[in-house]
Amino acid sequence: MSAGASAAAQRQQYTVTGLDCYRIGRHQAPETVTYTGTQTLAISHAGSSTHFFATVRYVATGRSGSAPSQASFAQDLLPNGELADRADLDPDYLTILNQPFAVELGAQTLREILRLRGRAPFSFPAPLAGGTLHGYLERGPIGRIGSQLVVAVKFDATGPMAGPLPNRVGIAMSGAMHMRGTAYYDIHGTLLLALNERMTIAGTFEDRAVTTPVKIVYARRIHAQNATTRR
Repeated sequence: MSAGASAAAQRQQYTVTGLDCYRIGRHQAPETVTYTGTQTLAISHAGSSTHFFATVRYVATGRSGSAPSQASFAQDLLPNGELADRADLDPDYLTILNQPFAVELGAQTLREILRLRGRAPFSFPAPLAGGTLHGYLERGPIGRIGSQLVVAVKFDATGPMAGPLPNRVGIAMSGAMHMRGTAYYDIHGTLLLALNERMTIAGTFEDRAVTTPVKIVYARRIHAQNATTRR
């Protein structure tokens, strides 16, 4: 990836919603947590590097009630096109920077996506559960978010899962992950303006030689408010 950014608009607002659903055992009722909030992505420049800083204010609602919270994530786009994470204070994976798709594409990468026909192989580190997912991406239709033209990028990937569950201390499982969703990039400004994704983890864990089935679903929706083009 390369920068493809300029010093135009410096902030982008998003709405954020999410759902975590845990089912442990065959007969236990599922436990759910929902998230609703707003997010600000601040963009600044230092020489040939671009700095992204996302902050989210949200309410998490679960079986014990609702609680306000906030999260942040800092990331740099370096001159060589690499993205470097600088600070991760986003335990619930709600920021636009803490997702499987880059917050901004290089101009050349965007052109390649617009020319893409059929499916292209795709691998990325799995959010939440660790490991690596392998699958494909394909170009979807061109549409609009507000006044901005966007291109949809669909993805579908799977991979093994072995290790502790996110936010579940003491529970380690083995199984498989499946993640699918769609990212929407501004055709002119190359910024990620929306992302809908859903990851399902299915497997088992053992406790005193008893094997228990586990199914977990994580869903996230991040959508730009009053999108602005960065040319």
